[in-house]
Amino acid sequence: MNQETVPAGPQLDCPIRNFSVLLSPTPRGARLARLLATEQLRSWGLPLEAPSHIVAELAANAAVHGRVPGRDFRLTLYVVGGTLRIEVTDTCGDRLPQALPTRPDAESGRGLLLVEAFADRWGVDLGPPPRKTLWAELAVTAAGTRSTASR
Repeated sequence: MNQETVPAGPQLDCPIRNFSVLLSPTPRGARLARLLATEQLRSWGLPLEAPSHIVAELAANAAVHGRVPGRDFRLTLYVVGGTLRIEVTDTCGDRLPQALPTRPDAESGRGLLLVEAFADRWGVDLGPPPRKTLWAELAVTAAGTRSTASR
């Protein structure tokens, strides 16, 4: 589930870290995704606020819009150099995310807007069928504070 490797050669001066877990596409699974991500990021000494919001939104989308009975979704965190990449993969590749206009009094529908606000970059990768992966990247520093250089 967790891996930390130090690549050979001088190209990177810090370890490559990753964390991956399968979770049920339920509200409980989405909450667990946020809790597990927060604890993993804390153990790596990385910022918590923005990444935990991104994980919460992407996991909630996987549980609500990407739910296929009997199929889990995967949460993956990667840290390479100064970039944290968050991925949530579900098995509903035929339903692509859409940021739709919402009424001011709507109680939902703003998840992708929040991801866009917190992430430096985000997008969707398709495949292999029937999967899709929503991902978001944030620049972070070794000291654990969020970098603003790439914004």
